[in-house]
Amino acid sequence: MHTIHPDTLVFLSDLVAHNTREWFAENKQRYDEARKNYILFLDELLQQMQLFEPAAFGQQGKDLVFRIYRDVRFSNDKRPYKDHFGAYIAEGGRKSILPGYYLHLAGNNKSFVAGGLWYPPADQLKAVRQEIDYNLGEFKSIVEEKEFKQLFGEIQGEQLKTTPKGYDKENPAIHYLRFKSWNGIMPLTDEMVLRPDFMQVVLHAFQTLKPLNDFLAQPLKDIGQEG
Repeated sequence: MHTIHPDTLVFLSDLVAHNTREWFAENKQRYDEARKNYILFLDELLQQMQLFEPAAFGQQGKDLVFRIYRDVRFSNDKRPYKDHFGAYIAEGGRKSILPGYYLHLAGNNKSFVAGGLWYPPADQLKAVRQEIDYNLGEFKSIVEEKEFKQLFGEIQGEQLKTTPKGYDKENPAIHYLRFKSWNGIMPLTDEMVLRPDFMQVVLHAFQTLKPLNDFLAQPLKDIGQEG
């Protein structure tokens, strides 16, 4: 079973302190080895995920990893590199706007696993809100389930300060209807990431997220949009 090598986290920690093109060029071999370690982990993760998640079929780790190079053209933050590895597993690949699973690997105890739906476009947002309104009991049974609460706590995401258009502030689902994203996020310490059973930790988290992803995906099937 593949594990995350300590050198991978050390490289990502060092990158935080030395985020320059010169340093990166001098440490390119370390980057290549860290990235390879992350992708090998992802490849095995995808194989294991096939037991419960159809979206994992036919996907490869190298295609799901986001580029480490930052787009600084319109940003005040001119650091050239991201200080983490990230991969998104969903139907349609890493650029999908459908619900999926995210593995964020970083040093300094800043890794996490996450899942759900991230800032959907207006038509999808409207469809999901309607689904939650119509099926509040089912949604609450997922996000208030004991294992989900233990791993992820409360649903996270940006919320409207007002009531969404078309809904009454007395609606019993109003707390969840105000969200613009619906995400479960589980922080990971470096110690957890380096454990021999880290693969099982991630798989268990993703399995716990699957009912949320399935619920959020249901109303989007009629829209038929992919990123």
